[in-house]
Amino acid sequence: MTVDQIVYLVFGIVILIALVFDLGLFSKKNTEVTIRTALYQSIFWIVLALAFGGFMWYMEGEAPALEYLSAYLMEKSLSVDNIFVFILIFSFFNIRADHVSRALFIGIILAIVFRVIFITVGVVLVEKFSWILYIFGAFLVYTGIKIFTVRQEDEFDPATSPVYKFLNRFLPIIHEDVEGKMTVMRNGKRYYTNMFLVVVMLATTDIVFAVDSIPAVFAIVTESHSKELIIYTSNIFAVLGLRALYFLLKGAVNKFEYLQQGIAIVLVFIGLKMLVTFFGVHVPIVVSLLVILVCLVGSMAYSIRITKRRLRKNEPIS
Repeated sequence: MTVDQIVYLVFGIVILIALVFDLGLFSKKNTEVTIRTALYQSIFWIVLALAFGGFMWYMEGEAPALEYLSAYLMEKSLSVDNIFVFILIFSFFNIRADHVSRALFIGIILAIVFRVIFITVGVVLVEKFSWILYIFGAFLVYTGIKIFTVRQEDEFDPATSPVYKFLNRFLPIIHEDVEGKMTVMRNGKRYYTNMFLVVVMLATTDIVFAVDSIPAVFAIVTESHSKELIIYTSNIFAVLGLRALYFLLKGAVNKFEYLQQGIAIVLVFIGLKMLVTFFGVHVPIVVSLLVILVCLVGSMAYSIRITKRRLRKNEPIS
């Protein structure tokens, strides 16, 4: 077996064991996840992701490990935007609090399947048409500038979502949360419930966010010979931790008001990094990692500072 094959094998085994551990010990069916449990789950997934990064360093070397860490941090920070939208989705469909965890789990598993397909197609296209990377770079610069000034959750309305309209038009829908069931029989006819709509909306919404994040990861992973391995593993680890992150941050997500601006700066930087390679300019992965850390930590610290200042002045938190 090659080194990459061994890393893939270890990754698959770790993920399977971790999912069993997470669902079996941390999660109980039809119960609301507490902040304390969510904290334990978040620590569990973050430590596991970092430990895998250490394993990758041992097996693949320094450069692949640093690229993996940078890609993971990028995906993890972008997932905060997912949480804003997930809150809107659960609120719109009136899903009971004790059914949210199950909906998130199924939606995230579907999102991982879609991301794997998305990444695979991206890898094939980049290998065949290398100039696509410059399109990715320009797109990231545009996206970064856009989200610096526009809150993405303000642009999202579940009622006007094309996916929601499509499902309503072609499927028999009953707009109820029927004990967390996906479908229900009424008068001899099978209807799809709000839970089904939520799961589909969660998975498809993640695809929309992946349009930003996956090109960003392609831009980060440039030095390693194991590009596919790093992109797959960093994405999956970040997405699997999203369920716990949702319950941990859902009540405090507005306190990180300027995190989106920090992410926007990172996207612009990564896009420019990709574009300047056309002129033979190479930005070391260590520099990329430092920029990501400084922007994310700095924007979060600034957000907390502004929030505390507003609380002292009794000003509303946006």
